[in-house]
Amino acid sequence: MAKVTLSPLIKDIRGRLGDTVFRRSPTGNLVASKMPDMSNVKWSEAQKAHRERFKQAVAYAKAAMAEPTVRAQYEKTALQAGKRPFDLAVSDYFKGKDLLQTKDG
Repeated sequence: MAKVTLSPLIKDIRGRLGDTVFRRSPTGNLVASKMPDMSNVKWSEAQKAHRERFKQAVAYAKAAMAEPTVRAQYEKTALQAGKRPFDLAVSDYFKGKDLLQTKDG
């Protein structure tokens, strides 16, 4: 893997430049990768179902992060696990754990 040191004038770089995508990894490293060509991909029914379920998981995580008490629980757990609260919320959705329901009920 090549390592690049950016000029002090450039504090951060994110987004797309041509067919190269720049982003920060969860660990804080800058990642540059070629943008994938997904134009000819034919998604199977199982893949479509999983993508829909992941969309629902992200919606749950966004709602959980918007609720102060639930967010605090995720932040505490995430700190102990060394993970990000949003990622834990997505994971909980797939495991069937719903802290929003527990809070309301």
